[in-house]
Amino acid sequence: MLVVMSHGATDEDIRRVVSTIEEMGYEARPMPGRQRTAVGLVGNDGKVDSTRLEALPGVLQVIHVTQPYKQVSREWRPEPTIIELANGTRIGGNEVVLMAGPCSVESEEQILSVARRLRDAGATILRGGAFKPRTSPYSWQGLGVEGLRLLSLAREETGMAIVTEALEPEMVDIVAEHADIIQIGARNMQNYPLLRRAGRTGKPVLLKRGLAATIKELLLSAEYILAEGNSQVILCERGVRGFDNHTRNLLDLSAIPVVHSLSHLPIIADPSHGTGIRSKVIPMARAAVAAGADGLMVEVHPDPDRALSDGAQSLAPDQFDELVDQVGSIAEAIGRTLTPSLSSRLAAAR
Repeated sequence: MLVVMSHGATDEDIRRVVSTIEEMGYEARPMPGRQRTAVGLVGNDGKVDSTRLEALPGVLQVIHVTQPYKQVSREWRPEPTIIELANGTRIGGNEVVLMAGPCSVESEEQILSVARRLRDAGATILRGGAFKPRTSPYSWQGLGVEGLRLLSLAREETGMAIVTEALEPEMVDIVAEHADIIQIGARNMQNYPLLRRAGRTGKPVLLKRGLAATIKELLLSAEYILAEGNSQVILCERGVRGFDNHTRNLLDLSAIPVVHSLSHLPIIADPSHGTGIRSKVIPMARAAVAAGADGLMVEVHPDPDRALSDGAQSLAPDQFDELVDQVGSIAEAIGRTLTPSLSSRLAAAR
């Protein structure tokens, strides 16, 4: 439920609404806006009797949020959420952001060389796995904490922001020390203790859609993070499990406009996991931007054939250059732009 205050509502009017909501046994979330303040009521599983609130001074309107996810919905917040990182990257606005990097951090030379190359190509966020959840326990599991240190080193050298995955609640704090964005992977989309712990860090969280999750389930998982007071959530369509084995997954591009219609949160696409095949990544990246994705997450490796994980779906740096050129044209055609490169921003500041 949202209690919309009138333009002339006083601070005392707002405090009275908050107090009344708390007396009713719920939690109140004041949300100051440009024109007026709204107070969100959370903690209810069903419809709440609004008559007490409607009669209070300064109350303009009471809106019942009909979706099971509340703070995630556009009913709760009609304007898009824009997440701004320390390096100036904005996710959720008119710009299309590029996140790129290897599936796994393998060595200092590997991550630094690819980070420099990606920064020069236009990516502003470096992705890389320090901890790797693998289907087989015998597959490469990542460098762990050493991988986090190398990602921090790459950020210091290039200015790129870092996104990397946390696998369990106990791991969140150490990941948060090094990452600008905490990733929750597809296999953990409904790991509710992990979602709550990531939400409490206050850092942006990238939430990937589960292998067989509906859009409703994805948004309800995001609600767990927002319920901890953290509205900086980026959703990611990375493909769901299908019946055809010609691609690794079925990249559900329709999820992008659907999510935009239901939620104020930004949504990006991962055509690397969505297809699992290098030659299909660029075409699906073009399609995702055309569908309205707020960004792309792409796996890029300096030598994909030697990658320790996911080499078959990783682009070479030259192929990433091609992707940037093509999706830039698509973005321009629909009235958007790619996020300005870090090098161009630095040159403009001089």
